[in-house]
Amino acid sequence: MAATHKRRPMLPHTDRFCSRWAVFLTALFFWALPAVAHAQKVGDVLGKESVSNRPIILMLALAGLTMVPFVLIMVTSFVKIAVVLSVVRQAIGTQQIPPTQVLTGLATVLTVYIMMPVGLDIYHDVREKMITPSFKNFNVETFKSAQMLELVGVGQEPLRTFLIHHAHLKDRDMFFKLAWKMRKPRDRAMLTDQDWSIIVPSFVISELKESFQIGFILFVPFLVVDMVVSNILMALGMQMLSPTTISLPFKILLFVLVDGWYLITKTNNNTVDSGIITGFICPSKRAMCKNDS
Repeated sequence: MAATHKRRPMLPHTDRFCSRWAVFLTALFFWALPAVAHAQKVGDVLGKESVSNRPIILMLALAGLTMVPFVLIMVTSFVKIAVVLSVVRQAIGTQQIPPTQVLTGLATVLTVYIMMPVGLDIYHDVREKMITPSFKNFNVETFKSAQMLELVGVGQEPLRTFLIHHAHLKDRDMFFKLAWKMRKPRDRAMLTDQDWSIIVPSFVISELKESFQIGFILFVPFLVVDMVVSNILMALGMQMLSPTTISLPFKILLFVLVDGWYLITKTNNNTVDSGIITGFICPSKRAMCKNDS
């Protein structure tokens, strides 16, 4: 008679799962315990004046970080560049070429390139402020909220100047008049045409206006190609062929021959400097700057 071996009874699946989680949570507790003790010691060393001991400020800061991407899109040249690139893709007739991710990446790179001078101005202004006697022995962990607000006030001026310079005077006047009507009399004394609530929407509207102007100029040559191809097909009696399909290679060839990416990049950079779009004069920024001064 064959010898029988008794097997060790196995735990049910639920019990094994709970046991593994118990071991994991126990190890996690002992791993996190020294970190908590270290954090308490750091809080004692920093004192009550540090930002790390102010949960409300930290919560507001974390909530503000979630809005940073949207704010950066609205106060930079990203809106205009992204719209221009989308219009060019639509004009050529390629639905997903280049892909949306590529266009977004290209718009981001060009935005960083265009906004680099503003970023350098912010860096230098904040750095000069931090070497003043009021920021002596500055420490990131121990600086007060008043110091943080002071640095923000210094760093926002170059960006404010950029927005004012590239926001059309007509748009700024419109938003200023609307804000004047909506606010109560006691709040009107503090309202100026250089407030963030005025210049940010004015800048966005101005950028959209310029992007559509650029898009119109770029769209016309490809529209002419479509019309020529359509007339040729009708003259040859080939009404069954799609003019868009036939004209697509010619539009791509035209875009390559004129070095389209070079012209688009140069146009976007020139509009930031002078407000002139390949011969089409936008609303004058120079006159606006004279009025600001």
